[in-house]
Amino acid sequence: MRLAQAKGISPEEFRRKHTRSAGTVLLFNGTPNHTGKPSCSLYADGLGCSVHPSRPLACRLFPLGRQIQNGTAQYMHEGSEFPCLKECPEVLELPKLTVEEYLVGQETSAFEQAQDAYLEILQNLADIAFELLLDTGLAASGDTQTLASWRKLGTMDAVAQSKQIPAEWLDLLMIPDLQEHANELLDFVQWHQELLNTKIQELSETFSTLDAVREAAILMMALALFLSHSIGADSKGLSEHWIEIAKSHGAEEK
Repeated sequence: MRLAQAKGISPEEFRRKHTRSAGTVLLFNGTPNHTGKPSCSLYADGLGCSVHPSRPLACRLFPLGRQIQNGTAQYMHEGSEFPCLKECPEVLELPKLTVEEYLVGQETSAFEQAQDAYLEILQNLADIAFELLLDTGLAASGDTQTLASWRKLGTMDAVAQSKQIPAEWLDLLMIPDLQEHANELLDFVQWHQELLNTKIQELSETFSTLDAVREAAILMMALALFLSHSIGADSKGLSEHWIEIAKSHGAEEK
């Protein structure tokens, strides 16, 4: 939403023109840099990043990565040597900063909080999938299709997962109609959660058979796993973890 506003286009158009992997990754098809690698589609020759004030967390952190373990954020970089020193030697002339100082300068705090809030939405979607499987009589009926579908979803990339999700649900997850909240990151996430909750409640009111419950449990897991791609989580690892939890509570898998 923020990037689309910065470009003066709709989120749907931004997703189509500037992303790949079903909207989960920014597209890199711009002018190649001095290493021969194509630049981000949002990079403008002679200007730099055309949406710099609205750049996402990954861009603000670069070349650092962020990992959440046991509720604690850790920052790291790939390889034994700090990135960019060879390809961008001019950075050696810049002032040296601690990681904390760098993060403050890049104004990452609100974006990190928003990412953490989306991790909670991801877990909420998975929790609903668990409830549908375990608390409705579906697992007790001897169902094995649900966990088999969860495992299959976990092996898919984002594009394949997106094809398992109805378009209205995919759009609700990726380009919700929340333009008025775009500038307040945590408000945006909160309203997004409310929209999802309303849609899920409407879906639950249509259940009349265990087959419908199964379809909903698979859909909720597909949404959770697709969202995991968007925020950099391990889709396959999450799927396997959640399957083992479900099995420990009586669910079965072929």
